[in-house]
Amino acid sequence: MATCWRTVAAVSLGTLFSWYDFFLHGVMAALLAHHFFGAGDFGVDAPSALFMLSLLNFTAGFVVRPAGALLFGRLGDMIGRKYTFLITLLVMGLSTCAIGLLPTVASVGMAAPVMLVLLRLLQGLALGGEYGGAVVFVAEQAPPGRRGLHTACVQATASLGLAMALAVVLLLRALLGEVNFIEWGWRLPFLLSAVLLALGVWVRLSMSESPVYLALRQRGGASRMPIREAFGHREPLRRALLLLFGAVAGQAVVWYACQFHALFYLVEVLQVDEVQAQVMLLLALLLGAPLFPLFGALSDRIGRRPVLLGGLLLAAVGLIPVFDAMVAATVITPSGSGQIDRLHGVGLLLLLLLPVAMVYAPLAAWLTESFPARIRYTAVSLPYHLGNGWFGGLVPVIAFASLSHGEVARHGLLYPVAVACLSALVGGLWLRDLPAARRRGPLG
Repeated sequence: MATCWRTVAAVSLGTLFSWYDFFLHGVMAALLAHHFFGAGDFGVDAPSALFMLSLLNFTAGFVVRPAGALLFGRLGDMIGRKYTFLITLLVMGLSTCAIGLLPTVASVGMAAPVMLVLLRLLQGLALGGEYGGAVVFVAEQAPPGRRGLHTACVQATASLGLAMALAVVLLLRALLGEVNFIEWGWRLPFLLSAVLLALGVWVRLSMSESPVYLALRQRGGASRMPIREAFGHREPLRRALLLLFGAVAGQAVVWYACQFHALFYLVEVLQVDEVQAQVMLLLALLLGAPLFPLFGALSDRIGRRPVLLGGLLLAAVGLIPVFDAMVAATVITPSGSGQIDRLHGVGLLLLLLLPVAMVYAPLAAWLTESFPARIRYTAVSLPYHLGNGWFGGLVPVIAFASLSHGEVARHGLLYPVAVACLSALVGGLWLRDLPAARRRGPLG
């Protein structure tokens, strides 16, 4: 049991660093817009054209994630889990460090945003391979009856990676002062990735390959064409599509609407001070972290399907009322800025994390249980990153595009609510859990 938890800790540490790298751009979207897309006054006219450009660049990393899922998923099924997601960690860490070294638009003109976009695409490719390797590696070594709990700890690293990015940015802002941070200190969170990369590589080199994959290789069962096997035959393709539309798409829009869009909404729509909004979200993320293993363990007992579908329905009925409550709790000052009681704000953000944990905690176990070992890395990665890259990653852009056309602010929430309802319908009608005996048994 101790060995299993060491595996969970080692994998989660590297995955945490990868999420930190990927989400830094979102945390500093307005500031990066200033340095890479031209000078502007951010947070005054919400949403500004420059902020939208930065959001589109943020989204570029999501769009290429399915390509990374196919590229690294294929490698993971052909050469092994361990070394594949060691490569993804290297690509992610080096890309992030490079962002911290980029010249700005004031120095090199249009070459600056081009380089930023290219590095953002590399981050997206790396994350496309990182997630599948991490959850498959942990799921294949989890003890019987604990797969939901163990993989939910890896799932928690996504929110904790966002929390880590927020914490680092807030700490550096406080230490350096706002002027220094805006001028040059913004580079430091990206450069910190060099230290995290070294630690992550050291930890992953010390790990052993998944015993399930080793046994598969020893009996000559590893796939030579995992993409064709996973998506070129009717039954695995049908299963992947059902999981995409019946679980992952809904999970994705809930995750990004309740965390990233909530942060952007506070700052860009309600005009709440950016630091105050980041502090509130950081506190909510830390307080909500235990919800992930809680719902992962619950899915071991009652099944993945009821926990995840329950989270989708909760988000569908609760998302707009919670955002309305956020509006009601915000007081507009004579200067036009928004003020919200910190305790009230943290409580509302924590309320949004409840459906996030319900939909995300059981997802990894459900995905890994749905496919055989010889194609598992590929088959898990693609539907996950199609859902999160294309459905979830578009939440902030769609929400703010609706604002730019003069729509009421809450109209931006109709997209995640509609997708959550669609997933609940598809998942409720056509998706089923494994039988309890197989769900609680070893993963072959």
